[in-house]
Formats: sequence, C-alpha cells, structure tokens
Amino acid sequence: MFDGAVRWLAERGRAGQWGSTPWSEDEQRVARVSGMAEHPGLVIAEVGGEVAGASIFADHPPEHIPPVTEPEVYIDLLITSRVHTGRGVGARLLREAREETRRRGRSLLRVDCWAGGDGRLVAYYRGQGFTPTETFEVRGWTGQVFEDRESFVAA
Repeated sequence: MFDGAVRWLAERGRAGQWGSTPWSEDEQRVARVSGMAEHPGLVIAEVGGEVAGASIFADHPPEHIPPVTEPEVYIDLLITSRVHTGRGVGARLLREAREETRRRGRSLLRVDCWAGGDGRLVAYYRGQGFTPTETFEVRGWTGQVFEDRESFVAA
C-alpha cells in the first residue's frame, strides 16, 4: 500500500508528503512497516476479501507530536489502498477509531497529517469532523495535528 501511495502522490505533484522513492526500496521504511505490522493496535480494512486500508490506534502520539495531559487514542497510521480509493475506506477506519476511543473510555482522538502541498489532506480531515489544533515541523516536513472531542460529548 505504501508503494502505491507514494506513486499516486508523486503523480499528482505531492511528493513532498512521502517522497517519490517506493518505501520497499528504503531499508528504514521497510523496517518501519514491519514494526507497524506487529503493532497491537493495527486494524486492517477489507473490501471483498482484499486488504483495502490500514490504521494503527495507539495510546500515545509519536515523539515529534506535542503530548497532551489526558488519556487519548492517537491514529498513528491511516492508509488506503489506491485500488480502493473513493470507496470510503479511510472514513470507515476513522469511524472505527472513534469507536475504539469510546471502548477505551476516552474523550480525545487525535491524528496528524502532512500540511503541505495543495492542502487536500488537511481538508480531508476537516471534512471528517476533525478540528486542527497545532502545526509542527520535522526536518522541513510540515504537519498538522487534529483532534476530535465532539464525537465523545455526552448527549
């Protein structure tokens, strides 16, 4: 999925997100994906028996993200297979993240994304009900942190 995403992004002039080299050709990224595959919070989405996307629901954000002082669920990965683009796979994984946040008895769900390029990724998360909170930079890569608290407010 990562190689397909890199190719798709590069074809659309968005190589700033993950570069243009397939992840399978970078030893560090291969190791990173292997670690993701072993993460206990890994969720796989399927469409018609095919892997269509993946997400990781973690208890804490990555080191480069400012921590919070309350328990949270952090979406540490959200990726959709390019074959299944436009079928709502990402939205379904985000709904599952909200459900997991409720199951864990938490009221904060956070995620981050690349804030560069044409801003479509930032717009996507806004459209999915997330509120932007802060930006960050890691080696020239600008990201946006989002949160969702509204989904967990008692009715």
